[in-house]
Amino acid sequence: MKDASIIVCRCEEVTLEQIHEAIRQHACSARETKLRTRAGMGICGGRTCRPLLDRLTMPSEGDSLTDFPLKVQPPVRPVSFAEWGQSS
Repeated sequence: MKDASIIVCRCEEVTLEQIHEAIRQHACSARETKLRTRAGMGICGGRTCRPLLDRLTMPSEGDSLTDFPLKVQPPVRPVSFAEWGQSS
């Protein structure tokens, strides 16, 4: 595969090849692929790579959907850099 070294998850540096290998070797759902490769588990919480991960693990036509798509989980409360830099 020509584009196998493309990084899908920038936070965890997971490549397209690693995702394809996990899916091929273990017949993974989106959730299981996430757990096996750590794609979508970085600091952005999957906001960047989750749509592609969902697409790569979608069942073929005729197969049933056995797993729900992954969800994006934003931080509990956004914090500005100004608040972050203040000392307590």
